[in-house]
Amino acid sequence: MQTLDQAELSRVWKKTCQKLKQELSPAVYNTWIVANPASQIIFPTEDVAQVTISSPTAFHSTNLKKNLHPTLKLALESVTQARVEIEYRVGQTPTSSSSTESAPSPTNNASAPLSNPTDQDSPESQVFGQVKSPRVEDLFSESTILSSQEDRVKSIAQNIGLKTDFLFESFAVSSSNEMAHAAAVAVSNNPATSYNPLFFYGGVGVGKTHLMHAIAHNVLQNNMNTKIVYCTGEEFTNEIVQAIQTKRAGVFKNKYRSAQVLLIDDIQFIAGKNAVQEEFFHTFNAIIKQSGQIVLTSDRPPQEISLLESRLRSRFEAGLMIDIGQPSFELRTAIVLIKSKAVNLPIPIELAKLIATRVESARKIEGVITSVRSEVELKNKQISPELIEKVLSLETKRSRPNITASPSQVIRAVANHFKLKQSALRGAKRVKHVVAARHIAMYILKEDLSLPLTEIGRWFSDRDHTSILYATRKISQNIRVNDRIFQDVSALRTTLSLRA
Repeated sequence: MQTLDQAELSRVWKKTCQKLKQELSPAVYNTWIVANPASQIIFPTEDVAQVTISSPTAFHSTNLKKNLHPTLKLALESVTQARVEIEYRVGQTPTSSSSTESAPSPTNNASAPLSNPTDQDSPESQVFGQVKSPRVEDLFSESTILSSQEDRVKSIAQNIGLKTDFLFESFAVSSSNEMAHAAAVAVSNNPATSYNPLFFYGGVGVGKTHLMHAIAHNVLQNNMNTKIVYCTGEEFTNEIVQAIQTKRAGVFKNKYRSAQVLLIDDIQFIAGKNAVQEEFFHTFNAIIKQSGQIVLTSDRPPQEISLLESRLRSRFEAGLMIDIGQPSFELRTAIVLIKSKAVNLPIPIELAKLIATRVESARKIEGVITSVRSEVELKNKQISPELIEKVLSLETKRSRPNITASPSQVIRAVANHFKLKQSALRGAKRVKHVVAARHIAMYILKEDLSLPLTEIGRWFSDRDHTSILYATRKISQNIRVNDRIFQDVSALRTTLSLRA
């Protein structure tokens, strides 16, 4: 068990306050965080931190726990890199002898405006000093009330399970997703009046979950009392199983069937599970009957989800179904810039383009940005082309499917993908579309199977190694800027990895 000393506790709380300042409005931050510092942090194990937050009054402590607990917990976990358990206590925080001697009188503290604290009184510079109590006019000012409402909405969203950064403002729009974005905005402004259910489908990392969360955030902004239920298809299934085992089916039904907005991610997971589909069918009907909104996502359209009951398929197809395509190079670049700006990581546009050429999905882009951020913050590295290349190389190794197919299987897969005969692919014809497919096959044999150039040449009518080198270099360059080639190579790698 390790208890942090005052110097280390001060350092941890200072970093936590810096994060909270970004999350909260100035009025709420000054009113509730300045007056409620962490007074103790104990590490009973390496991965758990027990934090004590001391408040001057029970009113402060209750409000902090009720409205700001999720925000505090996330900020502390980010700084301590451990799972945090918070205990809220009422009473003055410990003071050192120096701070006690120099602390102003309670009377002076009470008269100082809390909304404009000096650096000397801020929790970053004097964590363990005398705590100021907020003035009545600060607590009930219009700005404080509005800020409290905003933070209340954030707290509700976190309790639902929504990601705080998945908003419409942070969603990059292009031709591949503009229809999905427009439909999501329309549904969030007027739930259950136009597109119901709203069904998004597409590959990994195209923004389905982002739009779903953005809908919920916008609904809460318009009416924070709206009952929203969000889960994945897997979680829905697990909850049904648990409800049956514990004989609490009534609680489960009440939770889902009373929802005003139901959001289920990866609905394809319920296919083939008869009891789960039966319950979802009745849940679906109950919500629609009471004019609730349903939003679903899947990796494929309803007609392609095998073992999905026809009555569910027909209900999904009765709403608006939107295919979200893979993001283009320009859209991926915009996503890099938006996501890096959101975490205060200034990535120049040229380096953003470099990331966009090597990463195909928004989800993987987020992972790359997280890796770059950790290098900058934890290792004090500077953002540079060398750093980006290093992170991208590691990401490529982690994310590229492991292909153990034989050369003949690669050639067969490429021929099938482009609807060509294997003899044409391996032959000497110089037809444009055949040459393009042939070059991709050569590229995969070199990059994924690590075959020597001379051996690859033997598979293609004994071409010399210079021809193979030219072909593989051409694909290596084009894959960074040509979305069609990028998607073809990604699809073939996935297909070949599944054959293994």
